[in-house]
Amino acid sequence: MANPLKKLAGETAVYGLSSILARVLNFLFVPIYTRMLTQSEYGVVTEFMAYIAILQVVLVLGLETGCFRFANKEDADPKAVYSNALLAVFGLNAAFLAVMIAFSGPIAAALGYAGFGAMISYVAGILFCDSLTAILFAKLRQEHKAVKFAVIKTVKILTETASNLVLFFWFPGFCAAHALQPRLISATPDFTYPIFAIFVSCVLCLGIFLPELLRFRYRFDRKLLGKMLLYSLPLMVAALPGVANDFLDRILFRYFDTNSEAWRASLGVYQAAVKLAVIMNLFIQMFRYAAEPFFFQRARDKGSKELYAVVMEFFTAFCGLVFLGVILYIDIISLFLGRDFRAGVGVVPIMLLSYMLLGMLFNVSMWYKLSGKTDMAIWITLAGLVVTAVVNIVFMPRYSYWASAFGHLASYLVMFAISAALGAKYYPIPYRWGRLLLIFLLMGVFYGAACLIGNQFFPQGGLNWLQLGINTVLILGYCAALYPLLKPAWRQMQTL
Repeated sequence: MANPLKKLAGETAVYGLSSILARVLNFLFVPIYTRMLTQSEYGVVTEFMAYIAILQVVLVLGLETGCFRFANKEDADPKAVYSNALLAVFGLNAAFLAVMIAFSGPIAAALGYAGFGAMISYVAGILFCDSLTAILFAKLRQEHKAVKFAVIKTVKILTETASNLVLFFWFPGFCAAHALQPRLISATPDFTYPIFAIFVSCVLCLGIFLPELLRFRYRFDRKLLGKMLLYSLPLMVAALPGVANDFLDRILFRYFDTNSEAWRASLGVYQAAVKLAVIMNLFIQMFRYAAEPFFFQRARDKGSKELYAVVMEFFTAFCGLVFLGVILYIDIISLFLGRDFRAGVGVVPIMLLSYMLLGMLFNVSMWYKLSGKTDMAIWITLAGLVVTAVVNIVFMPRYSYWASAFGHLASYLVMFAISAALGAKYYPIPYRWGRLLLIFLLMGVFYGAACLIGNQFFPQGGLNWLQLGINTVLILGYCAALYPLLKPAWRQMQTL
C-alpha cells in the first residue's frame, strides 16, 4: 500500500506546483494592472473573467470526470473514450466559437463595449482552446503523466506572463514609434491586454497538444458517448452552483451597483482588494492539495476522526496567523495596488475571513466525500448560491462592493453551518468547537488591540514603522497565546 500512496502524494505535489505558480504570478501582476489600467478597465477584465469561469464549466460538459470513469472500466477502450469526448467537446465549442465570432459586434454592443467585438472573439477562442485541452489534460492525469501535465501548464502560465509584459511594456512604445494603429488590439494599454494575453497562452497550449490531436483515431460511438454524457452532464450541473457562487457578484455589479454609470470602476476597486486577500486563498489551495489525499488515506485508520479534528484546529490557528499577518501589515501590502484602487482595502478583512471559512468548509465537508453522500454537496452549494444572490441583490444598490464582500462571508458561513450540522449526523467528527471559537476570539482580541492602538496613537494613518513594529509584537503575542491552547491537540496527535 505504501508505494501507491507515495506515488499519489508525489503526483499531488507536482499538480499543485503549476496551480500555485499561476496564483502567485496572477497576484504579482496586480501592481501592473492597478497602475496601468483605470478602475473601470480593471472592472471590465474582472467581468469577462467571470463569464469565462462560468462558461468553461458548461462547455466541457463534465467530460473530464466522465473520461476517468469510463476509461478505467475493465472492458474499456481508453482511446475510444477520449476520442468521443474530444468529438463532443469540439463540436459544441466549434459551434459556440462560430456564433460568437459571427455576432461579436452585436454582443459587444449589447454588453456596452461597442467597437470591441474582437474581445468577444478572444473570449470565445479562450473557451474553445481551454475546453479541448481540458480533455487532453484529463488524459495525462489518467495516464499518470504528472510531470508532462505540470510542464505544459507551466509553459502556458509563463506564456501568459510574457505576453502581458510585452503588451504593457513594449507594444505601446513600438506602436507609437511606427505610428501603428492595430485593428485586433489597442495601441495603448487597456482592458484588452490581459484578455489577449490569456488568449495567446491558450492558443499556444492547444498548439503543444496538436501533434497528439492529429494522431488520434476519431471513431464516433453514439452509444458510448450517450452513456458518458448521461454520467457527466449531472456533474456539470452540480459544479455550476459552486462556480457561480464564486463569480456571481462580479456579474451582478452591472445590474445592481449603487452607481449605474460607474459600476465598472466599483468592480475594479473590489477585485483589486480581493487580490490582497488571495494570500489566504493560496494557503488554502496548498492545504487542499495535501489534505484531500491525506484524509482519504487515513479514513480506515483507528482514530482517524480524532485526527481530522486536530487537523482542523491547527488549520484554523494558522489561518488566524495569515489573517493577522495580512491585516496588521496592510499598510505595506496595500502598496501593491495603484493609488486609485486603495479605496477598497477596507473589505480585505472581510474577504480574508470569507476565505478562512471556505477553508474550514473544505475540512468539515470531507464527511460527504468519505461517506459517499456526494449528492449532498449540490444542496449545500445551492444554499450558498442563494445567500450570495440575495445579499448582493438586496444590498448592492446601497452598499456597492461592501455587499459583495459580506455576501461571500454570509454564503460561506451558511454552507459551513449546514455542512457541519449534516456531518454531525452522517459522519460525526469530534471537532472541539469551543477551542475553535477561542482561536477566533484570539484573532479578534489581537486585531482589536491593533485597531485601538492605531486609532489612539497613529490617527493620521499611512505607513508608520513604529506602528508596524507594535503590530509585529501583537502577531508574536497571538502565536504565544496559541501555544497553551493547541498543546493538548499536539499531544493527542502524537498518539494517533
